[in-house]
Amino acid sequence: MSTTQSERLRELLEPLVISQGLDLEEIAVDSVGRKRVLRVVVDSDTGADLDQIADVSRALSAKLDETEAMGEGAYDLEVGTPGAERPLTEYRHYARAVGRLVRFQLGDGGELVARILEADAEGLDLEVPGVKGRKATARRLAFADVDKARVQVEFNRKDSNEKSIENEKEEEA
Repeated sequence: MSTTQSERLRELLEPLVISQGLDLEEIAVDSVGRKRVLRVVVDSDTGADLDQIADVSRALSAKLDETEAMGEGAYDLEVGTPGAERPLTEYRHYARAVGRLVRFQLGDGGELVARILEADAEGLDLEVPGVKGRKATARRLAFADVDKARVQVEFNRKDSNEKSIENEKEEEA
């Protein structure tokens, strides 16, 4: 049974990432010009701060130097988080995205943009925003019906405190 370099690196590095309290989300070896770049993406339920990224980067670098898993040629190690518009591929990704707006590509060829209210083992409870003054609607979506999902960036999203303040003002009037 043949294993790829990425799979071998995952087996080597994942225990180190887990020991730092993070999940290893992605690992990739790319060629950029004459250099190789090892990209490692980490995350956790509470996110990863710069100190955690630096700590895991040092630990991974030491392990890679000790084992020569990247061979003798030069390479760059890049450790980061998935980013704002991350694809959602595993249950933990959906659970971390509760409260976020997500664009879903559905198995039937349709598309849906909705906010995740809750995630469980079978699927998602969503709030589909209303269009042209209509109220938002609730919808249940099974994971089996999702081909792709990606978190959307919201620049002018109001947090729950702002919404409750607006609702209180409307009730007083």
